[in-house]
Amino acid sequence: MSLERAYEAYQKAATDEPNNFEFYRNSLIKTFGYTLETCGKLLRKRLEPFFASKRAADALTFKEVFREAHHRGLLEKEQTKRWECYRDKRNATSHEYGEIFAQGVLKVIEVFIQDVKCLQTIIEHE
Repeated sequence: MSLERAYEAYQKAATDEPNNFEFYRNSLIKTFGYTLETCGKLLRKRLEPFFASKRAADALTFKEVFREAHHRGLLEKEQTKRWECYRDKRNATSHEYGEIFAQGVLKVIEVFIQDVKCLQTIIEHE
């Protein structure tokens, strides 16, 4: 929900508050990163029953979590590729702050929001 609110505020600022536009954009990008990390952690938790131990699930890297979810039939291949792309974009924005990197996130934010909602359903389904 906070991601959607940040996106709505960003869109509104683009037309109503041009002086604060950069603030809202940066807030949206930060919320994108936080949401992405949370999704990875929750999906990892959802995958734990597929492993012999919690430690084995915890050993997976972020991208491996999503690949394993695909392997287990929780995600489609295209969804998995998008999540890997989101991770790459997040990594880029955490090392570089600038218009080019921000635009990379902004281009995928609407699809990301839909993927988050889909993932929420997957995580909540036991």
